[in-house]
Amino acid sequence: MVVALDDAKLRELQAVARRIRRHIITSTTEAGSGHPSSSLSAVEILVALFFGGLMRYRPKEPGWPERDRFILSKGHAAPLLYAVLAEAGYFPVEELQSLRRIGSPLEGHPNRRRLPAVEASTGSLGQGLSIGLGHALAARLDGRDYGVYVLLGDGEIDEGQVWEAAAAARKYVVSNLVAIVDHNGYQQTGPTKEVLDMEPLAAKWEAFGWHVQEIDGHDLRAVFAALQEARHSAVPAVIIARTVKGKGIEPVLEELHDANMHGKPLPKEAAEKALALLS
Repeated sequence: MVVALDDAKLRELQAVARRIRRHIITSTTEAGSGHPSSSLSAVEILVALFFGGLMRYRPKEPGWPERDRFILSKGHAAPLLYAVLAEAGYFPVEELQSLRRIGSPLEGHPNRRRLPAVEASTGSLGQGLSIGLGHALAARLDGRDYGVYVLLGDGEIDEGQVWEAAAAARKYVVSNLVAIVDHNGYQQTGPTKEVLDMEPLAAKWEAFGWHVQEIDGHDLRAVFAALQEARHSAVPAVIIARTVKGKGIEPVLEELHDANMHGKPLPKEAAEKALALLS
């Protein structure tokens, strides 16, 4: 049964989403590097998953065997993952300002050996779904019922390994595996339609035998409902989340004349304007 968000919970999640966006801006600007725009597009997805009561986890026991797993395949969006983990209680929020500093566990891409809350070291694109498939199959072998969620970028799915994993997941009917595609329309070198157009995307996943949903990735009610439906699918499920790169600070990106802003932190003055939009 799919449970809808009530108004009070929706407002709570919206407030968390604003905080997460502020953390992304402040941490990347402080670091002078990072991928804020790629992180901002997927905020609602992770907020619904981690704070909507959909995922099982214990911040004080990150290795809890029954926990649900989240894998950030688009590892360059690490500022988003770190902000979510901090808000969830895995480490103090103040540590976000150490992003990309020498010696900090908050590296430019998630490193499982440095941060126990990270399920997989990612950054080389195209590998996360394969890793997630391994986790999902391990649950079956171990007799556990945890879910595995993998966030992919829409540029990342150009990689052939993604589709090998998609085929294998359907072959083994891995119903505890959920993929979410952050379809923000851009990758490092430009619009995804110009680099390698993967449309019709839904039809491709359907052809691989997956349960497919397409949603507005910034509509928390839609994200919340889609994640629930996906988790209760009898086959592997994918959510194609249509999003906006740099969501929440679009006017600032317009002033900078760069809607993609891939791998570029906001300059201090632009960051101040962005934070004002998110107040």
